[in-house]
Amino acid sequence: MAVGPVEYLVVTFPGGRFADAIAPVLADAVASEAVRILDLAFARRAGGTLEYVELREMDPQGLVSFDPPDDLPPGMPRITGLDVLEQLSEESSAALIVWEDLWSVPLTRAVQEAGGQLLAHERVPADGGDDVITLLERLADLKQRGVLSDAEFASQKARILAD
Repeated sequence: MAVGPVEYLVVTFPGGRFADAIAPVLADAVASEAVRILDLAFARRAGGTLEYVELREMDPQGLVSFDPPDDLPPGMPRITGLDVLEQLSEESSAALIVWEDLWSVPLTRAVQEAGGQLLAHERVPADGGDDVITLLERLADLKQRGVLSDAEFASQKARILAD
């Protein structure tokens, strides 16, 4: 089965503004069949405490059609394991959105049928430079593929975070 690239992002927003500001745009992407949501999870900081929030609370109208697939790819991030949420400010919320790029499935299938393979999948930041997240994602990919040892990974991660 051909699978499109899987990507994720973490967005923050004040209070519970997901339903009125973000959900409609995400719903449009799903409706266009450009993406399939694999995971959608929420957290918020209130009273200094980080708490996890159910989708139905953030999207009470059910704008985002989301039914987690049974066949989740390995290594997907979990909102409970994201260090970046330590930066979440008081009375703010965060959403982890993991999606599969469905538009590229036919291309992936054609490449595989032609005997080809995906050699690189990179994201170019809007400002044209590499942000810390992109560099860490690349580093994690190299470790996962066995290109880097644990020690090499740790060393390079420390270097990126120190810059």
